[in-house]
Amino acid sequence: MSSPHAPHVLLTGERLALGMPRPEALAEYHAWESDPTTILGYGGRFPQPWEARLATWERRRADRDHVQFEVLRVKDRQSVGLTWLQINSIAATAEFAILIAPAMRGKRYAEESTRLTLDWAFHLGALRSVWLRVLEPNRAGLAAYEKAGFRFAGRLRRSGHWLGQCVDELLMDALPEDFPGPSALCSILGK
Repeated sequence: MSSPHAPHVLLTGERLALGMPRPEALAEYHAWESDPTTILGYGGRFPQPWEARLATWERRRADRDHVQFEVLRVKDRQSVGLTWLQINSIAATAEFAILIAPAMRGKRYAEESTRLTLDWAFHLGALRSVWLRVLEPNRAGLAAYEKAGFRFAGRLRRSGHWLGQCVDELLMDALPEDFPGPSALCSILGK
């Protein structure tokens, strides 16, 4: 029998798995979000206070159109990050976001995390497209997103901040036919 605090795995890939986010890990998630490199990557300026993060967690738990996954290493169930889909159920599309824990960056986890989330979005969520925003100087993010199936879709000029400078925000999108496969979800469902 598993521990009540053990991750609930939903989809397993090669090195990573998607699971349900755990309330008892919220302080850890908040610490990742408060890291200066995370704030930089999101184009933010300041960390979010704990009370605001807690309120956001509670609000999003009740929102069926805000889907969040905890990203776990398969070998030891260690949490390495989070992914989100903010779904527009009328259009059958979603905005994608990702957070890799600062200590876990540089291990190519973003690419597989993104691919697993797209796998779920297209093959079980039946979404027509998934899109994201990324700051142009974030070369590592751009490379990971492209390898996972995202394509350049547009540019918002000088709409973001990077190290005190105004920078362009790039829009990327992925369609089911852009999914690089193979599908972990279709494998486990026998399709």
